[in-house]
Amino acid sequence: MDNQLKLSRKILKEYNKGGKVTIRSSVLLELGFDPKFFTHYWKNQKGEVYLFVYEYGFLKKSENGKEKYVLVTWQEYMN
Repeated sequence: MDNQLKLSRKILKEYNKGGKVTIRSSVLLELGFDPKFFTHYWKNQKGEVYLFVYEYGFLKKSENGKEKYVLVTWQEYMN
């Protein structure tokens, strides 16, 4: 499990350079990202639940029939 978390963190870090980005889920999954493994979660005011792998978060979305992830970085206001 720890190895999976480390791999997922590395992938999220690589693809989230700007603090918030949207990416097709297939891109992350092909690299070995596994959304079933996460360290904690955060719920925003809209009720969306972001799952986090350490400081990198992701939210699964479906846009125009395509599965995507919104990637974010943990912020102080999320405490």
